[in-house]
Amino acid sequence: MSARRSPAAQLANHLPEYLFEALALGLFMVSAGLFTTAFEAQGSWLRAAIPDGRIRRALVGVAMGLTAMGLIYSPWGRRSGAHMNPAVTLAFLRLKKIQALDVIPYILAQFVGGLIGVLAVRLLLGTAFTSQPVSWILTLPGSDGVLVAFIAEATLSAGLMYLVLGFSASRRYAALTGLVAGLLIASYVTLEAPLSGMSINPARSFASAAPAMHWQYLWIYFVAPILGMQVGAQLHLWQGPRAACAKLIHTPAERCIHCGYEPGLASRAAPPGSARPRSP
Repeated sequence: MSARRSPAAQLANHLPEYLFEALALGLFMVSAGLFTTAFEAQGSWLRAAIPDGRIRRALVGVAMGLTAMGLIYSPWGRRSGAHMNPAVTLAFLRLKKIQALDVIPYILAQFVGGLIGVLAVRLLLGTAFTSQPVSWILTLPGSDGVLVAFIAEATLSAGLMYLVLGFSASRRYAALTGLVAGLLIASYVTLEAPLSGMSINPARSFASAAPAMHWQYLWIYFVAPILGMQVGAQLHLWQGPRAACAKLIHTPAERCIHCGYEPGLASRAAPPGSARPRSP
């Protein structure tokens, strides 16, 4: 068990999970940048072929939902837990499902991975990505203003966290957690993006704001998602049953640094979540 190691040894042992968190959010940002540019950049043939911005936004939402699902169910996501979001990590800390020593490396990895993803898209697409209307895929308040954007970000974050925790805690439906998260992201992008740009993720918003040097509204996307997911975690605690682990998807094939599950001990203890025996 990692709890018996020194802090330095534990950090070194958990390095793959940190790297997979960085990789996952980095790939998510690459996907977001590529699809948004493809549908929204000036001169894009897709923008010309689909003049209705609502339809284009829905298609980007579907792409991002599928991307999230793919990452959650990927070997990397199954290994790290597929948080990809500091607000998610802090919510699991609130639930005491992630060790305090792992929290800062997880969050740092998410910020670094997201930023690298955005810079990679900038290198690949150039001004088509950085110019309006794509504009580094910044998350900004819509025409209804800052307060509406803050409330929307907090509400959506609470809803996402509450539902993800509810599904992951269920023996019957734990394996559907990634599907539910992806569907929510797709619907959020489609329906809510005009209000706040749809972030619900401090690292995602920072990844766009930092290279664009656009800091004015970044506080919304730091405070509201963290607050909202803390509310979602608290609602989950009040309702029960509590989530078994800090992984969105738990399978027998991957170790878990959060609950201590090791594949080599599978005959003695089943992992929590989707790999547990299910009641009919």
